Amino acid sequence: MVTLTAPYVSGFLAFRELPFLVDAVQRLRQREPHLMPQVLFVDGNGVLHHRGFGVACHLGVLTDLPCIGVAKKLLQVDGLENNALHKEKIQLLKAGGDSFPLMGGSGTVLGRALRSHDHSTKPLYVSVGHKISLEAAVRLTHSCCKFRIPEPVRQADIRSRDSIRRTREVQGTPGPQAGRSKEAQRPKACPQGVSEEPAGTSKGTPAGGKACPRF
Repeated sequence: MVTLTAPYVSGFLAFRELPFLVDAVQRLRQREPHLMPQVLFVDGNGVLHHRGFGVACHLGVLTDLPCIGVAKKLLQVDGLENNALHKEKIQLLKAGGDSFPLMGGSGTVLGRALRSHDHSTKPLYVSVGHKISLEAAVRLTHSCCKFRIPEPVRQADIRSRDSIRRTREVQGTPGPQAGRSKEAQRPKACPQGVSEEPAGTSKGTPAGGKACPRF
């Protein structure tokens, strides 16, 4: 559990969350060096950023690990817009693994919009964080998606929510679910807005929904 002192401001996520992410990696390196990852997935942007250096870049440089930025919403920078043309390109992504480049007004490819699996209706926005090519970042992201969100990010979300719930129970602090039954308070197997339909299986209606809230 950590105490955040900086407010959430779009484009400045690193100044809010990075110290705790770096600390987590450093503690893992000290305590369980054999578990150090070969690559980090970051719930945020890499070079797809107003200054070309998002939280995935910060984390990669400070930990000296390859990092991939995976965002659920398009950061509208360098002329990129979530306009009719962008939505038309999304409609052309027919199968999991399909993607298209996110080219800014400067002519620079800042990332790729990726359909993470066959039943996802909303793309992920993948960008380079550190020590990895965009092609490899997209390929690894797709290979880790059992659902819409890459499994490392999805599991971090599920487990952190469960940790918060258990901490509140020990402290006797009523959470936002106070007053509801234990069944209703039980953490979902999947965060809100993440498809529970595995890739490669069929379902009557496509998965979608809202992006998972950050906390």
